[in-house]
Amino acid sequence: MDAITDISALEALYGQPGAPALRKVARRMTPLYRRWIMASRFCVLATVGPDGTDASPRGDDGPVVQELDPGTLAMPDWRGNNRLDSLRNIVADGRVSLMFMVPGSESVVRVNGQARVSADEALRTRFGRGGKLPATVIVIAIGEIYVQCARAVMRAGLWSREDSAGLPSLGDILAEMTDGAEGGAAYDAEWSGRAAGTLW
Repeated sequence: MDAITDISALEALYGQPGAPALRKVARRMTPLYRRWIMASRFCVLATVGPDGTDASPRGDDGPVVQELDPGTLAMPDWRGNNRLDSLRNIVADGRVSLMFMVPGSESVVRVNGQARVSADEALRTRFGRGGKLPATVIVIAIGEIYVQCARAVMRAGLWSREDSAGLPSLGDILAEMTDGAEGGAAYDAEWSGRAAGTLW
């Protein structure tokens, strides 16, 4: 299989982007982009670092980010698995992309920018929940914001399908990866209660 290694050869296969694809780009929050992003409780955070790339789901029970100013967003790093893949990448290389989604909308809003990880107490306190604070906050300097074409979500029927029946559980996958030493049905039975008690 041949790989395309020349940008001009790649562009020749597609042609030029239409004017709306270029005009929809903003360099900071606008009233309508603000409204869209503040409606999003879920996004995917993509990072890059010396050991490779990472894409991490991020969610909250309100807006998944806060706006610090029109050019800056903040995202709490709530409890997870402590692998720190995204955070390690950001410390090494601040380039990030976020894809904001809202159930029912076929559009996806993208933010590209530069991020840093902060343990500033005042910043962490902005996200306090029931006496708990995130360990750190990811601060994103916006480079560009734009709405993605809806075709991918439309093709996938993302919000109109239920395809989860028969999927392996986390316990199943852990058992497979440890030759049965960990995971399995007991792990799955305990997971929902454990997760509910450690969301924040």
